[in-house]
Amino acid sequence: MSYNVLLAADAREYVSLLDEKSTRIVKDNLRKLAEDPYPRPGAGSGDREKLTVDGEEIYRLHIGRTHTAFIVEDDSEVRVIDIMDIDDAHKRYG
Repeated sequence: MSYNVLLAADAREYVSLLDEKSTRIVKDNLRKLAEDPYPRPGAGSGDREKLTVDGEEIYRLHIGRTHTAFIVEDDSEVRVIDIMDIDDAHKRYG
């Protein structure tokens, strides 16, 4: 099964501000979610962990050692609701 990967406005803005290499790395990793929305540690495409934020279940996905994407998914979509620097993500979501 293939999923549609959708980026929220905040996520698109973050990616647009990155340098060329970082943009490529982030986009390549997000594209992988279309085929495998559940990456695991050691899979080479980040690792995913479930979090509960304000009563909502979301997932965080580390991209390299620099970026973190926050995603939600349903039957056919993976929605990237935010992407931020990994240090900012740890401060915000623990």
